[in-house]
Amino acid sequence: MRLRRLALLLFSAVLAVAAVVACAPVKPGAPGSVSVMGTSDLTSDQLAAFFWANQPPGSPCLTVSVEQLAADFVWDGNVENVRGDIGFAQSIIETGWFRYGGQVQCGQNNFGGLGAVDGGAGGASFPDADTGVRAQIQHLRAYADATATSCTQPPLHTPCVDPRFGFVSPKGKAPTWNQMGNGNWATDPSYGAKVINLYNQMRASAGLPGV
Repeated sequence: MRLRRLALLLFSAVLAVAAVVACAPVKPGAPGSVSVMGTSDLTSDQLAAFFWANQPPGSPCLTVSVEQLAADFVWDGNVENVRGDIGFAQSIIETGWFRYGGQVQCGQNNFGGLGAVDGGAGGASFPDADTGVRAQIQHLRAYADATATSCTQPPLHTPCVDPRFGFVSPKGKAPTWNQMGNGNWATDPSYGAKVINLYNQMRASAGLPGV
């Protein structure tokens, strides 16, 4: 775990330089909007601490610890330059604090509701938690980054595991979380606001201002 965190810090520094040199600029959103792209402001420890301090009664249903899941979101998010800390907030919204009870079940390692369309099937399944996180991060990049033209390396920095990457068209059509409702990630028009609101609670718990 320590080695992975050290590697994350080193890799994040490399990505910061590479993003300036190689990446096309992300389409800006409206004033006050929250970009999908970028690196995490919150650490995995801060994400896990928020979860345990605010979770509802009962126990989360996960195939890994909350701490490991949070680390996966930060790691995979930073690798793809997608804000994994907000992705973690999204996963709490999607799974009901990892209690599930909807179309997707905990053993599917599907934290973003991928493939669980309204009135449709139960969603995609992944062999382990890290793969499920990676698929969610890749799907977010498809929505936010117009340069992510195919689920391949490149433009992705990790092997393609998102089974629904090709369904996002055009790529980059929702570069901000504020645009994730209304038929993009979800049909609920207030979907993005719900994710941002929870994320701001996470930031407040870490002593950071809201976005």
